[in-house]
Amino acid sequence: MMDPVALEVRAKLDEVYRFESRQILATLIRLLGDFDLAEDAMHDAFGAALERWPKDGVPAKPRAWLISTGRFKAIDALRRRTRLDASKETLAETLHPEPNTPIPHEDEDIPDDRLRLVFTCCHPALASEARVALTLREVCGLTTEEIARAFLASPSTLAQRIVRAKSKIREARIPYQVPAPEELPERLDTVLQVIYLVFNEGYAASSGTSLTRADLSAEAIRLGRMLVELLPEPEALGLLGLMLLHESRRTARTSASGDLILLQDQDRSLWDRRLIAEGKALVERAMSSRWIGPYTVQAAIAAVHSNASHPAATDWERILGLYDVLVGMAPSPVVELNRAVAVAMRDGPQAGLEVINGILGRGDLADYHLAHASRADLCRRLGRTTEARDAYRRALALTQLEPERRFLKKRLAEIA
Repeated sequence: MMDPVALEVRAKLDEVYRFESRQILATLIRLLGDFDLAEDAMHDAFGAALERWPKDGVPAKPRAWLISTGRFKAIDALRRRTRLDASKETLAETLHPEPNTPIPHEDEDIPDDRLRLVFTCCHPALASEARVALTLREVCGLTTEEIARAFLASPSTLAQRIVRAKSKIREARIPYQVPAPEELPERLDTVLQVIYLVFNEGYAASSGTSLTRADLSAEAIRLGRMLVELLPEPEALGLLGLMLLHESRRTARTSASGDLILLQDQDRSLWDRRLIAEGKALVERAMSSRWIGPYTVQAAIAAVHSNASHPAATDWERILGLYDVLVGMAPSPVVELNRAVAVAMRDGPQAGLEVINGILGRGDLADYHLAHASRADLCRRLGRTTEARDAYRRALALTQLEPERRFLKKRLAEIA
């Protein structure tokens, strides 16, 4: 039977690992300048704590102890290697010339270290899929297998992406730092894109048997909260507000059997009012700034939806006005498609259908299933059954998500 003191220490270590391991890793990456070395050092530090804390007692500052021990462990490991090249010898001396030198106070500046890690993992020099994988692995702490399952890739493929990203950071000497003020807008946009991509895959999966992945959405929201806490820029506020407002509808978006429920058919009493209130407050803060961006405008649209107690109460005039702003700010065929739906809701299905036909007619969104599904719905509402059936079949051929496939098949059966 394990000693009570050892059990208590183990429980404390588990707690520290659960809540602070990502912060500890971020600081060790800064101190050691190498992702893999820092990960090994962190695990060595926790192993040392499991051995020493039952004898010596839990230190007053467990996190600082683990950081300091991890750094010493890494340097000792470098010095013990029999085939060190000159660069590793220099690295070991640079990291810590004297083993007994106390860890500097600034090394406990965890928030800055976490922010540095986020910007490093999301550096624009890395490939987009590598940025996502590296962020989920190093910042969020997901395993390679979990990331692979989320994005329907093999663990070996994901592992290769992460290895290549780390190699790129090392070989290109990408700085482990928060960008300078003049670089911040461009670099922050890359970070926000990664967070939004992770959230979207969790909120509306690209394929698979489930419409959503709650764990991925939760990780994106956690990242968004951290970013707002450390860097409360207006677009960071807007993105967090957008994610919370969408997340508030999660329970109402699917039936008990996992089938898709459209926005106009959802039971709005199931919407999470706490998340809505928090999201709307963030939108108001972002909108009050002198400059707003596309995430804030999208969040404002979501806030208008959240104000409607039932579909007929939706302020489509306001939503269409916001989409006009968004089209001017960040034009894209998908934004135009969403605006077309708002046009249909305000001015009728024929007006919306004309806009969608224009988008598809110029060759945009030809392979986007939601464009064809939206066109099919408007044709159905207009009684143009043959066109609706063809559009539903085209959408069905393009989607890989089972709940969407079931929904489209149901629509086809209804108009048959």
